Amino acid sequence: MAADTLLRRITDYANRADPYPLYAELRRSRVARQDDGSYVVGTYHDIAALLHDPRISSDRRNLNEPDEDAFKLQPAFIGVDDPEHDRLRRLAMRPFGPPHTPGRIDAMRGDITRIAEELIAAFRGKERIDLVDDFAYPLPVTVICRLLGVPREDEPLFRVWSNTIIARIDPGSATDTAERVRAAMEARQAMGLYLGELADRRRGHPSDDMLSAYVNDEGPEGHLTQQELMATSVLLLIAGHETTVNLISNSMLTLLRRPDQLERLREEPALMPRAVEEMLRYEPPVQMLPQRTPLTDIEVSGTVVPKGAPLVLMLASGNRDPQRFHDPDRFDPTREDNQHFGFGSGIHNCFGAPLARVEAQIALNELIRRLDSPRLIEDPPPYRPSPVLRGPRHLAIGLGAAGS
Repeated sequence: MAADTLLRRITDYANRADPYPLYAELRRSRVARQDDGSYVVGTYHDIAALLHDPRISSDRRNLNEPDEDAFKLQPAFIGVDDPEHDRLRRLAMRPFGPPHTPGRIDAMRGDITRIAEELIAAFRGKERIDLVDDFAYPLPVTVICRLLGVPREDEPLFRVWSNTIIARIDPGSATDTAERVRAAMEARQAMGLYLGELADRRRGHPSDDMLSAYVNDEGPEGHLTQQELMATSVLLLIAGHETTVNLISNSMLTLLRRPDQLERLREEPALMPRAVEEMLRYEPPVQMLPQRTPLTDIEVSGTVVPKGAPLVLMLASGNRDPQRFHDPDRFDPTREDNQHFGFGSGIHNCFGAPLARVEAQIALNELIRRLDSPRLIEDPPPYRPSPVLRGPRHLAIGLGAAGS
């Protein structure tokens, strides 16, 4: 089939369970101009170079035909370029990690373990669970709510907003884009106002969560404006759980398809950090970065990508590139030299990667240790609609016996 329809085929839900043959086709083209004028890049070294290239913008306002919301709402730091990106990211990072708050993530290990244990304890007596609804979703949602200071009981509210905002980033036809943009803009505004009001209640009444730190802890670089606070909080709440849901679900699906590897990790739990890195390469929770554009005409592997053209970086394709990884279609939990794109790369490398790694390591170790004879009931499982944040919507698992 023609290379100029690759993006349409990759994003087609019919290929959600296994897009990897299409990624192999994309790598043969290296850079594929699509019939809608966008350019898709699929090889590891091209993607790595572009992620570190200051001529590549993450700001949708630099597209030749930006959407209406590009100018109406304050963008989060993920959607702006340096130096503004650097300022916003440093302010956002201040209460989250080094150098100002170096112990934040390590201090959460005990809480994360307890949450995982409580969720697994609820499986006792059940012959079947949905790993997504019963574990992979509630664990990171509970963690990010505690971290930010969001009431856990408000989860149904922000789940609707999250789904609407995520649908906005998916590539799609021109006919449905305008409606998705409008709905996402309304959801972002509603979620931002909700989080802004939560933060305002903490002003002058500091607690140990991040929303409190944003309004009470003014560092040498000042603080986030109200609009910046709202945009940053929306990003952290969504990104703080959505990608981890996929990481845990994709990881268990991968292991349940390979009982020998699951058993090996049960016997050698110290392998788990390396295994999680291999999960991030083999089945990355974020498959592509669909919102990049060159600030000037650039050449990528002999193809000129014009200024302002939509540029899609297919991270999951780069992760399976045989020019970079030996035997890339084999899942190897002992793989070394594993510099994957599971958390991106460059200045927009995932802000929450340290937390996601800890959550996944604890979650998988607890599941493997405590579930007796887990087995897939449906393979492939039903997938979420999003081709960007790709993962099972449900993952039905049969249990012999659970708990210990």
